Amino acid sequence: MKKRVTGLGGIFFKSEDPKASKEWYKKHLGIENGQYGGTFEWRHAENPKKKGFTAWSVFDQKTEYTDPSTKDFMINYRVENLEVLLKTLKDEGVEVIGEMEVFEYGKFGWIMDPNGIKIELWEPNDEEYDKIKGETNMSS
Repeated sequence: MKKRVTGLGGIFFKSEDPKASKEWYKKHLGIENGQYGGTFEWRHAENPKKKGFTAWSVFDQKTEYTDPSTKDFMINYRVENLEVLLKTLKDEGVEVIGEMEVFEYGKFGWIMDPNGIKIELWEPNDEEYDKIKGETNMSS
């Protein structure tokens, strides 16, 4: 079977005060972040010339982005061939949330795990993401 998840695409969590949380993480952990959070840049093990990215973002406690989950966090996984994966997951009885969305920097889909956690699936276009990450880059 083809690999489904290829890596960690991002970590997102809710905060009562997102600005203060971003400042705390910057001051104490050195996570530079802009309007949409931070970006950690890394290289693919099988092709070190190829960049990859992991996003880090703080959302307001009232965000609807993680709905219908009631959890205070959401994990984004990097995947290959999102369209086929979403169909396969649905056929396996996994709850698919909404419709797949397509942007220059990749395709996104959402599912619910058995614990009520919304999971974001991202088929990245790293070349385009590299163009928009801007001041949020954290090379690792």
